[in-house]
Amino acid sequence: MSTAFLREQQRWYKLKDHAVQLSLVKAVSKGIRFPVVPAGRRSGKTERFKRFIAKEAMKSPNEKYVIAAPTYNQVKKIYWSDIKLLTFSSCHPKKPSESELIITLPNCSEIHLVGLDKPARFEGIPWTGGGVDEIADIKSSSLHENIMPALDTIDPSRPDYRPWLWFLGVPDGLNHFYDLAEMAKTDKDYGLFHWKSAEILPPDVIEAAKRRMSLREFRQEYEASFETASGRIYQDYSDENTTQEEIMPHELLHWSHDQNYTPLSSAISVIRDDKIYILDEIVLTSAVSRQSAEEFVERYKHHHNKHVIIYGDPAGKAGEKHGQMSSYKEIENVLFINRWSYERKVARKAPSIKDRQNGVRAKILNAAGERSLFVNPQKAEYAHKGLSTTQLKEGSTFLEDDKDKYQHITTAIGYMVSVMNKRTLGWANINV
Repeated sequence: MSTAFLREQQRWYKLKDHAVQLSLVKAVSKGIRFPVVPAGRRSGKTERFKRFIAKEAMKSPNEKYVIAAPTYNQVKKIYWSDIKLLTFSSCHPKKPSESELIITLPNCSEIHLVGLDKPARFEGIPWTGGGVDEIADIKSSSLHENIMPALDTIDPSRPDYRPWLWFLGVPDGLNHFYDLAEMAKTDKDYGLFHWKSAEILPPDVIEAAKRRMSLREFRQEYEASFETASGRIYQDYSDENTTQEEIMPHELLHWSHDQNYTPLSSAISVIRDDKIYILDEIVLTSAVSRQSAEEFVERYKHHHNKHVIIYGDPAGKAGEKHGQMSSYKEIENVLFINRWSYERKVARKAPSIKDRQNGVRAKILNAAGERSLFVNPQKAEYAHKGLSTTQLKEGSTFLEDDKDKYQHITTAIGYMVSVMNKRTLGWANINV
C-alpha cells in the first residue's frame, strides 16, 4: 500500500455528527436542487461539501461536477489538494490536470474547479451538480447572468435532468446571498441549512472570537446572521468610549496618519493596560505631512519621552523605492532634526476596508462586551465626531462617505488598529 494511498485514506477522518449537516448531505437525493448553506466560520460546511461531491463523483460514471469560488486562487487554495485526496487521485489512470484544475476519475466522471473572477468559465458544460463557496463574495451579476442560466440549460442527451448546486458561505449584509436564503424559505427547489459555529467548535474558541470581534462581526461570521448595515459605521461607539484622561509626559506616543490633503488628519494615542486612549490629534486644512510634523514637535517640545511610533496609510510610502521623499520621510526628517527618535509601523499594504472597520469596531465594543478604545472628546474632537457620525456611502454596505471631513481620522485610527491586531505581544512592542 503506497504512502499516497494511506494519506488519502486518512483524509476521510470521522466528522462530528450534526443534525442539520446530516440533513444537508441528503438534500439533493430528496429533490432539493439548490441547498443554501449560510453557516458559521470553521463549522464544517466546506468539509461536508468536499466529501459530498467526492462521493457523488466516485459513485456516478460519466458525470461532470463543478466547484466554484470567487477567484481562481481561492478555489485552488480551498479545494484542490483536498479534492485530490478525497477522490484517491493517486490511483487514477489519468493524473489530475494541474493547469486546468480538472480531476478525471476512473469511472470517467470529472470534477472541475472554477474561479468566478472570469464567470464565463462556469458556462458551456452540462453540469451534473456542484457548488459555489463564498457565494456572498461573488458579483450578483455572475449569479444571475452566468451561473443560473448555465444550470437551466437543458442537456439534449437527458432532457428531464436538472442540475443541482450548493450555495455556501458566510453572510455579508443583505445581498444576493440573503435573497437566496429568503427564497429557500418558500421555493420547493431550494432548501435552507443554517447552523452556528458554537454548535461545532469548542467553547474556548468561541470565547476567543468574541473578545477579538465586534458584536455585529461575530454574529455575521460565527452565527451566520444576515446583519443589516446601519448608516453609522461605528454604531457601538458611545459615551462609554469617552474619557477625560490626558497624555502624561513619560508616555510613549502612538501617532497614526491618513494622508488625505484636506483635512490632513492624524490621531495621537497612548496605550494603557492594552487599551488605546486617543488623547490628541492634529488636523490641518490644505496641508502636507511636513507641516503636520512641525505641529507635532512644537506641541510636544516639553514631552519627556522623545520617542514616537508612527502608523498610517501605506500609500504614504510612495516614491521611496526610487529615492524620492515620501510623506513618511518628510515626517521623520522633521522628527530627527528636533531630536526625536521614531519607529515606523506602517504595513506593507493597506488592510481591506472591511477588515479595518471591523478591527476598530472590536476595540470599541467586542462580542464579549469589552471596550478597549477610548477618546478624549475635548482633545480629539475629530476622532470623537468621526467615530460618532461617520456614515456609509449611499447604496454601499461598507464604503465610507468620504465627503465627511471627520471620516479621514477614523481611517487613520483603523491603520493603527490593523497593525496592532497583527501582534499578540504588548502594544508597545509591535513589529511589522
